[in-house]
Amino acid sequence: MQPSYFIWYRLGGEAAAARAAVTAMMLDIAAECGIAGRLLVRADDASTWMEVYEAVDDPPAFEAALARALERHAVAGLARDGRHVERFVACDAAEAD
Repeated sequence: MQPSYFIWYRLGGEAAAARAAVTAMMLDIAAECGIAGRLLVRADDASTWMEVYEAVDDPPAFEAALARALERHAVAGLARDGRHVERFVACDAAEAD
């Protein structure tokens, strides 16, 4: 079962600087884990962002890499209400449990 991670948050600072930090963080994760994340912005609220990391083979390794990259690029501090991490799996995989 390969979960996908959906991490959403509301920006508490300047968008251009935040984008640079999140992009650098995602590049680190891609280099370390081979997971290329995507950054989305809510269509009706440009201050709400979502990172998407799909088909994660090794969740513990991914989560460790994410934590290191968050620290390295000070991304956690960009979220005014904290980061909300949600994991989803394919419906057929969830039904097998």
